[in-house]
Amino acid sequence: MTIPTVSTQNGDWAEVVDKLVAEKIASRIAAKDATIWGPEAEPEASIRLGWVDLHDTSRPLLAEIEALQADLRSEGLDRIVLSGMGGSSLAPEVITRTAGVELVVLDSTDPSVVARALGGDLQKTVIVVSSKSGGTVETDSHRRVFVKAFTDAGIDAASRVIVVTDPGSPFEKLSADEGYRKTFLADPNVGGRYSALTAFGLVPSALAGADIAELLDQAAEAAPALQADSTDNPALWLGAVLAASAGRDKAIVAADGSDIVGFPDWAEQLIAESTGKNGTGVLPVAVEPNAPELRSEASDLTNALLAEKATSGVPTALTSGSLGGQFLLWEVATAVAGYLLGIDPFNQPDVESAKKAARGLLDAQPEPEAAAFTDGVVEVRGSEGLLDGVDSLKGAVDVLLGKLDSDGYLAVMAYLDSERDAALAGVRPALATRTGRPVTFGWGPRFLHSTGQYHKGGHPQGVFLQITAAHPTDVEIPDRPFTFGTLISAQAAGDANVLAERGRPVLRLHLTDPASGVQQLSALFAH
Repeated sequence: MTIPTVSTQNGDWAEVVDKLVAEKIASRIAAKDATIWGPEAEPEASIRLGWVDLHDTSRPLLAEIEALQADLRSEGLDRIVLSGMGGSSLAPEVITRTAGVELVVLDSTDPSVVARALGGDLQKTVIVVSSKSGGTVETDSHRRVFVKAFTDAGIDAASRVIVVTDPGSPFEKLSADEGYRKTFLADPNVGGRYSALTAFGLVPSALAGADIAELLDQAAEAAPALQADSTDNPALWLGAVLAASAGRDKAIVAADGSDIVGFPDWAEQLIAESTGKNGTGVLPVAVEPNAPELRSEASDLTNALLAEKATSGVPTALTSGSLGGQFLLWEVATAVAGYLLGIDPFNQPDVESAKKAARGLLDAQPEPEAAAFTDGVVEVRGSEGLLDGVDSLKGAVDVLLGKLDSDGYLAVMAYLDSERDAALAGVRPALATRTGRPVTFGWGPRFLHSTGQYHKGGHPQGVFLQITAAHPTDVEIPDRPFTFGTLISAQAAGDANVLAERGRPVLRLHLTDPASGVQQLSALFAH
């Protein structure tokens, strides 16, 4: 059975679902009715509903992608690198990990991550550069460094670059001017986080070897149930659990080790960017299967569990079904949640703020702010007034956590190498246990295109722990006056500045030695 199902516990949403059925919300979404979310949202919604029938409209891509894949394989090109941020990388990551095929996902500006991607066998490498706008600084920088690497290796760089972008973007023109091997134009009426079944999700996944025809078939099979004005529609129930659980504004999203791999990270971006705005929304907290937030009698989690805390009496939803069906289920449910919350689920008004701040820092190239103090290999900085009278790392952390209210959350934002510094992710459950509050963990700058929207536009309940590190080896960006090390530093500083300007407490920890620093922090947070 591949059609999605949702079972709910510890809550009564029947009245909400009845209201959604009576107002024909599901069929109106399927009909691309842009008036659902109100007059202010209508202009944006009118150009963002192409996702509802991608299981049909994306099918012409299949033959085109298959032909390209055959050509690449015939030339021995089987190492696919994907440069993309947010929805451009999260959906392909889930698709390929679930399919068990290899895709090198490059969604970081950390120099060691970039260097590792460059260090693979370039003779077998093709890079897919994905950007809706064509102006994403991360993907443009990746493109530049790979073009140089190919050229330096005596490889015709243009033959190794595949572009996925929206029609009319600067990237489309650049691709034509540079003679890049192939340009795929995605549906411009689909926002990035809803783009799993567009060219952004399908092209890199298929080139890596995933069966994307099956993915579309799965979504097509699920669509009738998700478009029905019926109390049996699982998307209506899931949307109600997300947005109509009285007094709750957080959703714990966990996988149970089923066949779908990495789904919580994709769902996190979808929910955070879609609902976290206008001072409201639902904060998704992607957690590991045995997370402290999941103390629960429910031991049979399928693909996801939603609740603020999965304890007895807390609203819970268990979802199951195929990956293609899950994509569509959660997209419809998130659009329904937007309706229930009274917000536009298709815009992201606060994402640009951190980007502008980073660009300003790149242009100005200021000296780094002086550390308040150094403890071991950790330089400590904080938002205004946070560190008054504090002279130790432990004291600084205690002060930050002391700002955490009973309805708040802690966001750990690690601008580091997710492979080299993977052990640091272990601080998330440790901090959740210590605080008794939901704790999010995001690798920067990746999370800026995900929970970064909620941090700035959602409920002002967060306290923020930012972790950065020195770059023993940096990577130049061709024809740019900054390096990857400078870029990620500016992105981190810009993000912290915007949060501080909005009155959010921010503790910034800079590791002068990454390996020793991760050990120092892990030891500190374990107690």
